[in-house]
Amino acid sequence: MQRGANLPLVSGYNESVVLDVIRRSRTQLSRADITTITGLSPQTITNVTRRLIAQGLVVEAGTQIHGRGKPPTILQLVPSSRFTIGVHLDPAVINYVLLDLAGTTVAHTCSADPPSSDPAATIKDMAREIESLLESSGVERDRVVGVGIAVPGPIDAAGGILVSPPLLRSWRDVPVRDSLAELTGMSVLLETDVNAAAVAELWADRDDSGDFAFFYLGSGIGTGLALGRQVHRGPTGNAGDGGTIMVPSAELPAGRKSEMLGHLATPQFLTEYAIDLGLVPQDSSFDTVLARAAEHDPAVLALFQRAAGWIGSAIVTLVNLLDISAVIFGGPFWNSISRYTLPAIVREVEQSPRRSTHRSLRFRSTILGEHVVAIGAASLVLESLYSPRATTLLIRE
Repeated sequence: MQRGANLPLVSGYNESVVLDVIRRSRTQLSRADITTITGLSPQTITNVTRRLIAQGLVVEAGTQIHGRGKPPTILQLVPSSRFTIGVHLDPAVINYVLLDLAGTTVAHTCSADPPSSDPAATIKDMAREIESLLESSGVERDRVVGVGIAVPGPIDAAGGILVSPPLLRSWRDVPVRDSLAELTGMSVLLETDVNAAAVAELWADRDDSGDFAFFYLGSGIGTGLALGRQVHRGPTGNAGDGGTIMVPSAELPAGRKSEMLGHLATPQFLTEYAIDLGLVPQDSSFDTVLARAAEHDPAVLALFQRAAGWIGSAIVTLVNLLDISAVIFGGPFWNSISRYTLPAIVREVEQSPRRSTHRSLRFRSTILGEHVVAIGAASLVLESLYSPRATTLLIRE
């Protein structure tokens, strides 16, 4: 059943539209420019910008001379007007970032220890790290509009609960969102790590390319999906489990756990395959495999090429299913293998006989670096408050 529109919310939606235009612009904008871009009336733009200025989100920043007549006043974002904090809870490490309204990283820190088997103790540590980050950055607490925390799925998005992360066995049914909110006194939003990465790209992107898959390589594999400039989360918030994509290939290793990508191309399984093939000693870590690749060991490089083929095969499935225009790569382990795999991934996708369309695709690594998920967690708060989303106009159920 379709829901109606809540017209009293149109004013707030228009504020988000105008703020988004100002934030993303690569050039100076006047009210007349914004009128042309948005299609809103000059009177509406005047009213909206007045409210944005009153909130301290935007300022008038001089004039721009264009021939005769009164020069138009330029409007600019005030990045320091609002800040958010992002936390990335990974099985191996916990990252923290402080972002301003423009999405610029103001401060960053990393926990020296991975999450403990005691969730309550780790969440208390998170709250202390957040306070320390604010203190060291000098950012006033009242300018922080919230905290985002990104975790490995699955999650209960409505309840703010980390349900049963495979690599964090003791974190079953942990109310992460509400526990952290109680300790910090701040509003907290919970998101899966891969969807947070997709949010980060959308918030940082200025080219308005809103249809892409974010291939996330961490302790597991995920595929965040952005469709029509909105992250597709699914009704429970758990869309994006790319590790369960079945990989059709004639070169799958013997003794594999399954044909799912998550059992073929994660650091854990690549290390196990390297050990099984005798490429590295027993009990080696992924760092050992990477060291052999850096030494141009042909057998290890061949292993990465096969992994690239499996990843590319999975991406073909996504491209066929969703008709996306771009694939972005990132995550804690991506930078360490990208030089060995990205060209082969691109080749696999572009030359695959399974491709149902042959539209031009763009491939790139994230511009946000290895902390993209923590940045995405912080961007999640900004997105919820300041991003124009048509769904906010619908009458709530």
